[in-house]
Amino acid sequence: MQIAVLTFDGFNELDSFIAAAILNRLRAKGWKAHITSPSEQVTSMNGVTIQRQQPLEFVAVADAVIIGSGIKTRDLAKDSGLLARITLDPSRQLVGAQCSGTLLLAKLGLVGDLPACTDLTTKPWVIEAGVEVLDAPFVAHGNVATAGGCLASQYLAAWIIARGASLRDVEEAMHYVAPVGEKAEYVQRAIATVSPFLRAETPLANRSSQAVAS
Repeated sequence: MQIAVLTFDGFNELDSFIAAAILNRLRAKGWKAHITSPSEQVTSMNGVTIQRQQPLEFVAVADAVIIGSGIKTRDLAKDSGLLARITLDPSRQLVGAQCSGTLLLAKLGLVGDLPACTDLTTKPWVIEAGVEVLDAPFVAHGNVATAGGCLASQYLAAWIIARGASLRDVEEAMHYVAPVGEKAEYVQRAIATVSPFLRAETPLANRSSQAVAS
């Protein structure tokens, strides 16, 4: 599993780094989450400058994509040239959006009339884009998921792991990052949050096997 964590200038560190760190717990299984950006360097909302690991075009070939949020997302949503470079295909990719990343997902036409999650600051803009916003941290419709609130990035990561690997892998990844003395609660909450959106879905690994077999 190769995962693009889409990270723009003005990004929220919690969104990009938490999701990437949890997903990279599966490195032994060949997983890799890459900070993916349109420019070689991006600076966070708090002035932290980082080097990208993959260019923006990597989103077209990644197995999963997370669109992170940031303080410049509303301007990015108006940049038709940038949006045209973000090529996503939910028929073969898992696509997630975090907080204001949901606005970009809506502008890309991947939300439609389905309800979505976002943060409270972005909520009015997402509603203005014609999307119903849920009072919930996470929701998934098929291969597209949205999360609201910085720390809800753990749910996007858990969902991708559950879809691409197993709930057992979710448990192990979340147990590692959860606070000492609260590990069982964190693992249970993550499983409870994403499980309702897994029951009717074919695991991504099985889909790949079926595609090869056919």
